Amino acid sequence: MFVILAVVIMLSSVATVVTKSIIRAATYLLFVLLGTAGMYFLMGYTFLGSVQVMVYAGGIIVLYVFAILLTEGAKADPALRKAKDASWGFIVSLVGFLIFLFVLLKQKLFAGLVPALGAPSEPTGTDTTSIDYIGHYMLSTGDGGYLLPFEAVSVLLLACIVAGLLIARKR
Repeated sequence: MFVILAVVIMLSSVATVVTKSIIRAATYLLFVLLGTAGMYFLMGYTFLGSVQVMVYAGGIIVLYVFAILLTEGAKADPALRKAKDASWGFIVSLVGFLIFLFVLLKQKLFAGLVPALGAPSEPTGTDTTSIDYIGHYMLSTGDGGYLLPFEAVSVLLLACIVAGLLIARKR
């Protein structure tokens, strides 16, 4: 799985830089970020992997919106696309979804939800991290706290949104 994710990350990152279409570059960047989240899942950092998917998937959606606003969308009529192009898109999407399902099921995220299958649930002991512990460090400003970085990222995203709206408004 590591080799598959590493190849996906490498090929997608090269394709992000090489492509001339901003929409395709954003899509390849999404694959890079999802591959990075897959690496986190492989290392057992499920919280970090899920945050990676949630934050960066949302960021890519914003990037799509800005790309469409700045380039005024695709000029070509969607009805003129060939069936061959649509079938390739469907096949690539299906393969990506199957890889996603494989990684998701390999992490045994649903082991506690399906006790009838005999899957062991996660151990509950002192070595597991509680939600209270995570919430305390996410919202604390002291040593080891993550409130300041999250606030800095939110201000940066707000500035990007305002700048994108100003650029789109001038057109």
